[in-house]
Amino acid sequence: MRVNKLISDSGVCSRREADALIAQRRVTIDGAVAAIGAVATMDAVVCVDGVALRPRAARGAAARRHVYIALNKPVGITCTTEHAVKDNIVDFIDHAERIFPIGRLDKDSEGLILLTSNGDIVNEILRAENAHEKEYLVGVNRPVTAQFLTGMARGVRVHGQMTRPCKTRRIAKFGFAIVLTQGLNRQIRLMAEAFDYRVTQLRRVRIVNIRLGALRVGQWRNLTDAELHGLLPQRTSW
Repeated sequence: MRVNKLISDSGVCSRREADALIAQRRVTIDGAVAAIGAVATMDAVVCVDGVALRPRAARGAAARRHVYIALNKPVGITCTTEHAVKDNIVDFIDHAERIFPIGRLDKDSEGLILLTSNGDIVNEILRAENAHEKEYLVGVNRPVTAQFLTGMARGVRVHGQMTRPCKTRRIAKFGFAIVLTQGLNRQIRLMAEAFDYRVTQLRRVRIVNIRLGALRVGQWRNLTDAELHGLLPQRTSW
């Protein structure tokens, strides 16, 4: 198998990014520096920056019918399956299977987003009445006050409707955390604008029971069995 695909399958990065690592001489096969287009056997020891690759799939994941992954989306990537759109999320991940983003994350925002090859389940996960929690860390241009946090938590008129009550907490002089159970377009930015605040940074760190954790910007990984149990309806076939 080509080394760039082995690296991609391990969840380190996309095949395109793997080619860049190989060109930078950061990849080895059984101790020898790999060349672009190199092929490795399945029992070869492939290392990136001296760290051996580990299989991406957990024991239960290998038998799944569908792909379920978590990506730490960088700023500038657009959550669309349209290949004509520059820097679209599907081309960025470059997965071997056809995948769809579950919901969206603004181009100017970063952090956790889920993708799957199971198109039938996307709308069910996003259904409003399920009220799935999504947690964000937000930087703003003015000091965060108790009045601002209380107002955000009570609800704000956005797109002609009041947002649902939500949870907020101060995390820094110019930063706060917010937990939403809905996903209106540019919701947090518009909510903040209602109080004359401007969002300078927005990162999603949790969706229901799935956390961003130590996943680096631009990296993706398979969801674990425990994460899928908490996310998907119990009748869903993986």
